[in-house]
Amino acid sequence: MKNAGRILLAAFALALVAARADEVSEARKRWAESPHGPMLERILPPTVEPDQLPEPKSAGAQLTVRYCVQCHNLPNPAMHHAAKWPPIVDRMVIRMEGRGNMGALMSDMMAGINAPSEEETRTLVAYLRRYAQKPLDPKRYPEVNRPGGEAFRLACSQCHVLPDPRRHTAAEWPAVVARMQDNMEWMNRVVGSKPIPGEPQLRIDEIVGFLEKHARR
Repeated sequence: MKNAGRILLAAFALALVAARADEVSEARKRWAESPHGPMLERILPPTVEPDQLPEPKSAGAQLTVRYCVQCHNLPNPAMHHAAKWPPIVDRMVIRMEGRGNMGALMSDMMAGINAPSEEETRTLVAYLRRYAQKPLDPKRYPEVNRPGGEAFRLACSQCHVLPDPRRHTAAEWPAVVARMQDNMEWMNRVVGSKPIPGEPQLRIDEIVGFLEKHARR
């Protein structure tokens, strides 16, 4: 009986992964066929896959995949802090219903898009808030407002609240910063273009150094 239960659970997990992959593939197919596809695809960088979401088997994660990838790449809950997610989701639901601020164009862009129910929206918001970015407390890390924290402060505040350094260990931060660097390049520059002469460059060593110094032990 135990073996049968394990087999059933494994089969369910595989089916869930396949369903999510199908949803992402279907979204990308729709982008490729839509005249608005290039714009939709550029809204968010492709930073996370469905199985990399926090609690990927949870209802919140499934709803994130089901609805969010209809219009753009899958968002990471940590891209915003908890207080910012409710109005963002409210705005996205209005757009999914074809009632956004672009009139007939929005209605055309959202043709064939499904919007979550009120209950699903509450579950989605709760999930995103639960795994949202935890803001840094400047009282706990006064160095953030000193020269040693300048590179970190200026770079990271461009996209989101300053993250608490204890979100990751010192060993984890270099890879996280490298991913954020890729995201910034993706968001700020058309793929294939070259840096503008004199464009400010990220001081990666200083950013990583600050985060490693205050990281989770």
